[in-house]
Amino acid sequence: MLSIDDIKALMKELDSSSLSELKYETDETKITLRKASAFAGRGKVQPAAAAQAVPAPAAQAADQPAAAQADHSQKQDTENDPSLHKITAPMVGTFFASPKPDEDAYVKKGSKVDKKTVVCIVEAMKLFNEIEADCKGTIVDILAEDGQLVEYGQPLFLVKED
Repeated sequence: MLSIDDIKALMKELDSSSLSELKYETDETKITLRKASAFAGRGKVQPAAAAQAVPAPAAQAADQPAAAQADHSQKQDTENDPSLHKITAPMVGTFFASPKPDEDAYVKKGSKVDKKTVVCIVEAMKLFNEIEADCKGTIVDILAEDGQLVEYGQPLFLVKED
């Protein structure tokens, strides 16, 4: 199995080489590394929601219409639902919902996924890493926005497992 240090070394080697992509696969591990040039033109990266100034919940409630409050409350309930599987960010990086800016997202709400379904890309250190669903089921919610900075372990998708 590859350690984090092994992956970092592979990323460094790929970055200094003329290769644009590296795939490594064993029975236990599958990793695909791509250089940023493979995704040129992705656009400006948006900061993470966690990095933005967020008003206190009471201030939020006063500023939001009732429908928006209900949607926010429902999303929090869904996110905390223990029956749903969370697909989390395996690293700090930028979340991309589609393989290229002008293409459809890998998945959307209601999409069926299995353990090998690519659900998004997380770009870290100029390398684009395909993230797989790691479970079988249906996408219930997408918790990250395209171009958003995500943290290690941050929930990206909620899946109702089959």
